Amino acid sequence: MPIAITVPELKAYLNLPISLDEPPLDTDDTLLSLKIDAAEAYCASFIGTPIPDPAPAAIKQAVLMLAAYWYEMREAATVGGNPYSVPFGVHDLLQAHHVWVV
Repeated sequence: MPIAITVPELKAYLNLPISLDEPPLDTDDTLLSLKIDAAEAYCASFIGTPIPDPAPAAIKQAVLMLAAYWYEMREAATVGGNPYSVPFGVHDLLQAHHVWVV
């Protein structure tokens, strides 16, 4: 599966520090990579096809939103009394890329 986003891109989205020191700061890199993998798998499953290479901007944004959400909310969460497993807008971003089977 092509990679829609990278760990440094997700770190920038989350405003996490990106070290320029040697060796690079890798705190949470493994966890961030797992969140990206899960988000990409979710998006590919939702659209019904592998993520194209290069990934369209809307799919990249959906992957970023999901990976960031799952990084920040590591357990089931409720926001304002409503349970959310997927951030608002992710399905809207992916809908145009959904492959319809008739």
